[in-house]
Amino acid sequence: MLSLAWPWLLLLLPLPLLIRFRPQKVVGGQLQMPGIRQYAIAEMHNQKRRPWMIWLLWSLLVLAVARPQWLGDPIELPTQGRDLMVAVDLSGSMQIEDMVLNGKTVDRFSVIQKVVSDFIERRAGDRIGLILFADAAYLQAPLTQDRRSVAQYLKEAQIGLVGKQTAIGDAIALAVKRFDNLDKSNRVLVLLTDGSNNAGSIDPDQAAAIAAKRNVTIYTIGVGADVMERRTLFGIERVNPSADLDEDQLKRIADVTHGKYFRARDPKELQQIYQEIDRLQPISRDPLTYRPQSELFYWPLGLALLLSLALSLSMTLPTGKSAGRSQ
Repeated sequence: MLSLAWPWLLLLLPLPLLIRFRPQKVVGGQLQMPGIRQYAIAEMHNQKRRPWMIWLLWSLLVLAVARPQWLGDPIELPTQGRDLMVAVDLSGSMQIEDMVLNGKTVDRFSVIQKVVSDFIERRAGDRIGLILFADAAYLQAPLTQDRRSVAQYLKEAQIGLVGKQTAIGDAIALAVKRFDNLDKSNRVLVLLTDGSNNAGSIDPDQAAAIAAKRNVTIYTIGVGADVMERRTLFGIERVNPSADLDEDQLKRIADVTHGKYFRARDPKELQQIYQEIDRLQPISRDPLTYRPQSELFYWPLGLALLLSLALSLSMTLPTGKSAGRSQ
């Protein structure tokens, strides 16, 4: 659709007429020079022959200043979304290879990187943040709609980057602090860990109580297989690689904050959090629409330039009458 950014500037169109018909004041005693009057008479004849060109030139300039634009069809922007913080454990136990991904045995963190990164990239309309924790908790990415960057930060993270222990309470407290900066938010935290709290300065249960008061819903995920086989001198031994996982505490954290606890023994179980988070009531935001626009002012401006060149050339050429008189 064709539109004008400043249509009120079209009121300047009749300005040349106002100047043309303004009252003229005759001042006596003007200095008369030979040839000036003859040139003025010839110029008046030229202007009488080109009034439409001058009027068209002025109209094109006014139209260019009014900024004609072409507006495309309205594009509806996401109007609903969730503010979702993801906290990922980077402790040393994440190196245990007890998970199977694409038919290969891999460590726990590799599964989290693959599955959670896909989850983040699919959260269209959500604002996603990323917290990494081990000995302490660190904000890797604040809440943003740039999901690809958040997923890339997770893919680039490394085990042991922030220590080897597990500070679950610090991770929860950091997420609550970030949510406090938002005036309106549904405040969801997804926390993934494979152990128990053994570092940090804040107790997880206390942090969960504070989160509940601030209306933060926490979904806890315990990562790790129940059984893993390993070779010993006496043959194959079956062990529980998730013996250090404190499921009771993770369940308490989820229950206090009206969330849910998940047990992720493999990538398929880890994907169960998608359906649960999708059932959350999304936060309502003001509807937003966007109409792509293309500037068109250069068309009338270019035509005005060509017309002014033609008008200048015509003024420099002598008319028939004036040429005859000069002879």
